[in-house]
Amino acid sequence: HFVSICLEELEQLMGPVDSTIAKAKYGPTKLMLVGLQGSGKTTTAGKLALHLRRQGFNPMLVAGDIYRPAAIEQLRVLARQLEIDFFTIDGIKPPDLATRAVEHAKENGNDLVIFDTAGRLAIDEAMMQELEEIKSRTKPDNIFFVCDAMIGQDAVRTAKAFNERLEIDGFIMTKLDGDARGGAALSIKEVTGKPIKFVGMGESLDKLEPFRPDGLASRILGMGDIVGLMQDFEQVVDEKQAEEDAMRMLKGQFTLRDFLEQIRTIKKMGSLQDIFEKMPFMSEQMPDNFQIDDKELVKIESIIQSMTESERNNPDVLSDSRYNRIAKGSGRTVNDVKDLVARFSQMRQVMGAIGKEPGLLSRIPGFKQLSQLKQLKQLQGMDMAEIFGGNAGGMPGMPGMGQSPEEMEAERRRNPKYVDKESKKKKRKAERKARKKSRRR
Repeated sequence: HFVSICLEELEQLMGPVDSTIAKAKYGPTKLMLVGLQGSGKTTTAGKLALHLRRQGFNPMLVAGDIYRPAAIEQLRVLARQLEIDFFTIDGIKPPDLATRAVEHAKENGNDLVIFDTAGRLAIDEAMMQELEEIKSRTKPDNIFFVCDAMIGQDAVRTAKAFNERLEIDGFIMTKLDGDARGGAALSIKEVTGKPIKFVGMGESLDKLEPFRPDGLASRILGMGDIVGLMQDFEQVVDEKQAEEDAMRMLKGQFTLRDFLEQIRTIKKMGSLQDIFEKMPFMSEQMPDNFQIDDKELVKIESIIQSMTESERNNPDVLSDSRYNRIAKGSGRTVNDVKDLVARFSQMRQVMGAIGKEPGLLSRIPGFKQLSQLKQLKQLQGMDMAEIFGGNAGGMPGMPGMGQSPEEMEAERRRNPKYVDKESKKKKRKAERKARKKSRRR
């Protein structure tokens, strides 16, 4: 109940929701991205262009960071990849470049211009004066401050400085796919009084989401982001087809062909690691340095694709000779094929049992606590660890899935290197920061 109250208060503090883009009355709409170097402005420019094109705009990306040639080339590559218009001119200052870009947009038929401006490692007067001149000459309709969630509360001082000089219209929080929970967003909203417009949830160009207070509030409290996960799912699945699949599963009529389509749907949603991180309590239940190997999906897909249509619909017809043929066709071992079929058959039986006794679903808490999964062992005497790839061969690349959460916790405590959860979180956060700094170099 206490967590529920905190969640509601956080949602109110970070709201209201406002992901709108102010449109120009005449000429192209101008959108200016500002922020420190390394905050993710260039990538965000590409993501924003893709997001707004889906809303009907015809955007043009302008490379205004002339002091960092790599930034110009990065934006050029992103524009080419997204098939979005790109503009830059060598040898002129950013304010002149921005002015020329607006003129070019009018001639080219672009109704949206996105300026990727220069940043610095820290705020300095020269940078601010340059940004003020761009604002004065182009009169942008939107100025968004791009903030790296990894720098924590330091972002507050930076956001305040940018707002005082440029009067920003909102801000975009990036790199929320890492360990950072985004608590700085609460402080920035309070200090500037400006809304959070968008959040960056991954490296791929479609991972920019309109801000939702409930999702970020849940993340700050460590509750995962089930709503965000469901929105990702809805973007890649046909609702009617999903309902039909669910009914077949609950009747125990799910086939390997259906399973193959599910795998392809999951792959469209992004990495398995990202999906797991959005689930409540999942990160706390997983072992140290837990990583999910997306290659496992490729492995399963190759095995199913090597089957005939009749074998996918009825795995019971498989014989030793068929197992050998499928293994050779998929480049896997016979044991790999048999393990997959065995796990699939067990899962189908479990879903059929749940369909016959719907009340059992209440015992898979929403899923309130992963530890309660062991209660499903009562279903036809089957061990859930075995179904999900456990001790009997298991699914490579997913360590710990063969044990119950209680067994995993007990084993960790017996380990002489065991550390408490708080220390573990701090260690993971430090390692994540170190890797990000290394990639930037």
